[in-house]
Amino acid sequence: MGEFVNLTVADGVGTIRLDRPKMNALNVQVQDEIHAAALAATADDAVRAVVIYGGERVFAAGADIKEMADMSYADMVRRSGPLQAALTAVAAIPKPTVAAITGYALGGGCELALCADYRIAADDAKLGQPEILLGVIPGAGGTQRLSRLVGPSKAKDLIYTGRFVDAAESLQIGLVDKVVPAAEVYEAAVAWAGQFSRGAALALRAAKEAIDAGLGVDLHTGLEIERQQFAALFATEDRSIGMKSFVENGPGKAEFKGI
Repeated sequence: MGEFVNLTVADGVGTIRLDRPKMNALNVQVQDEIHAAALAATADDAVRAVVIYGGERVFAAGADIKEMADMSYADMVRRSGPLQAALTAVAAIPKPTVAAITGYALGGGCELALCADYRIAADDAKLGQPEILLGVIPGAGGTQRLSRLVGPSKAKDLIYTGRFVDAAESLQIGLVDKVVPAAEVYEAAVAWAGQFSRGAALALRAAKEAIDAGLGVDLHTGLEIERQQFAALFATEDRSIGMKSFVENGPGKAEFKGI
């Protein structure tokens, strides 16, 4: 698909793979290719869940500072929108997504990981938002997604100090969801994603949309979003399959079609 970012699909699991040596720095080209890969994963019905992966050595060590250093205010006014849009396209993939984090996930790399539904990190991984050490702040969702994930106090600590967080602390504060040996990160992420490869795709989509939309509204509005998504699923074939299978065979045995 792209020079540095590709989407591959196997057994219902799509992998968005970053491969820009040495550190997967997110320059403008990589940002645009991430955006394209996210849209492709969204559109491809063969993709039922998505792994975001930077390889065995590093997830993504942040923005390309050499490229960014020469940008003016006017340049960044023009570029900041596409930068956010690229990562938001990952967050908006209407399927289960998991970040497989090896090595470093810093700055824009951490922000990319925040766009996933679930994060699996290597036991030697380091995460963080060190933009403050460059005289700026996170600009691709870090101030917003991080605070929603770990709470405003912890997010402020990480963003104010710019410190790196190891895997153990990341797990403790909820920045990642699971820690495994470094050699097992991708395998663990594929296993997590693979459990949805034959799931009820429209119900999974509805669950993700209800949760994500509900986070930005009051409880009453969130409940209404849930109610509408719940009721709409009674128009799907998978709902009929699932309930019939439950009545006849018990839970967990339905063979869904994704429609």
